[in-house]
Amino acid sequence: MEVKEAQKAEIGIKKSNREAVVKMLRQLLADEFLLYTKTRNAHWNVEGIDFHTKHVFFEEEYGKLETFIDEVAERIRMLGFYSPGTLKEFLELSHLEENKPDQTDSASFMTALLKDHDKVIKFIRESIGNNAEAHNDEGTADFITGILQAHEQMAWMLRASLKQFD
Repeated sequence: MEVKEAQKAEIGIKKSNREAVVKMLRQLLADEFLLYTKTRNAHWNVEGIDFHTKHVFFEEEYGKLETFIDEVAERIRMLGFYSPGTLKEFLELSHLEENKPDQTDSASFMTALLKDHDKVIKFIRESIGNNAEAHNDEGTADFITGILQAHEQMAWMLRASLKQFD
């Protein structure tokens, strides 16, 4: 999928490096959007004895993801490129699958969301060094490190709720 430049950004990073960073950010944006949608689904459709607490929990989580979506899209714009903004683009770019659990209990939703958070964490972790070293973009490396830490905390909350620490 083509990465379209919006304007020239003379920020000390050559265009080819900015383009490589933006390619990664576009994938991250797509992952965040799919994870946001799946968390919204959990919020809307969770059932069971713990409905209220998990309904509120999922609302807090999708609120965090909504912030990441906006920040990643704006980071792409700061680097001089257009952000993807259609569902088709997000589905084509994302590492995550568009699916939902078979059950509507909180544990099923949380297990599915945890798997996705773990995928996002691994992707970001792999990308940090490339952004700083290979592409001379310490700003984006620092930016995604913050997002990584937030996803690690979100995954920890899910793991603790599921009691799945290894």
